[in-house]
Amino acid sequence: MAHGAQESYPAMRPAVEETYGPADLSRESVFAGGFINFGYWKGIDLAAPLGQPERIRSQQDLYRQVLEAAGPLAGLRVLEVGCGLGMGCALALGEYGPAGVTGMDIHPQQLERARDAHAGLLRAEPGRLRFVRGAAERMPFGGGEFDAVVSVEAAQHFPDLAAFAAETARVLRPGGRLAVASFFTVDDAPDRPGELAGLLHTFETGLDIARPVAELTDALGAAGLADARARSIGPAVWPGWDTWLARLWAPGTWPRNFFRAYDRRLIDYYVVTATRPPRG
Repeated sequence: MAHGAQESYPAMRPAVEETYGPADLSRESVFAGGFINFGYWKGIDLAAPLGQPERIRSQQDLYRQVLEAAGPLAGLRVLEVGCGLGMGCALALGEYGPAGVTGMDIHPQQLERARDAHAGLLRAEPGRLRFVRGAAERMPFGGGEFDAVVSVEAAQHFPDLAAFAAETARVLRPGGRLAVASFFTVDDAPDRPGELAGLLHTFETGLDIARPVAELTDALGAAGLADARARSIGPAVWPGWDTWLARLWAPGTWPRNFFRAYDRRLIDYYVVTATRPPRG
C-alpha cells in the first residue's frame, strides 16, 4: 500500500539533520562536484597530483559501480534512497537510459538543493526525474513501483536496516534488483562500535552507525529478497580516499583514521546486492 502524501517520517537523528542541513556537507571541498561519497579510485593514478577532476571522477565511478550492479537499467524505473543533491540521479539519466529516476531523501533541505541544482534537467526531462521526501524505513511509494533500488553511501546512516530491507522488498517489482554501496564493520564483535567511536568523529557523534555488513544481507534475506550478498571494494576505495584526504588533513587527525580502521580490519567498503524473486 502506498504511503500517503501527508505521511509523517521518522525523526532525523540530530547529527544527520545538522550535517546535511545547516552544515551542508556538500559545500566541503573534500566532496567536490556536489557528490558526497568517498569515491572509487581504481584507474586513477594516486601517485600523480590529484585535483577536482580526479575527485569528481572517483565519486562518479562509485555511482557507476552501483548502477552497473543494479543494471542493466535501460527503460527501467530507478529509485535512489538517500539521493542528497541528486548528482547520481543525473548521472544515471545521462549514462544508463532509464525510463525515469526518483531521488528520495529524508532531509527537506537536501531536496531543495537537489531541485535547484537540477532545475534545467527537471525542465528538460519532464517525468523522467523527480525528487521526493521519504525515509529509508518508510518510503512513500506503492508496491512494486520500481524496477531497481540503489543507494550510495547512505546506509551507514539508516537507523533500522530491517525496515529498509522490508521497504525495499515492497517497492521493488518481482525480478527487481537492489544495489547499495556503503561502509560497515567486518564482523559483529561487540567492541567494534566503541573502537570506531574512539577513532572517528562521525561514529562518536552518531552520524555513522557501526554495524556488520551481515546485518544488512541478513535483513534483505529476511525481507524475502534473494541472493543477498556483499562484495568488498575496499582496495579501490580506502587508499584513494586517504590519499585525497592527505591534501587537507595531517596524519593522526581523525579523518585519516578511516584508512587506519580499514587497515585494522574494523571496517570495509561493500557493494551489497539482492533481487526480489520473480512471481511463480
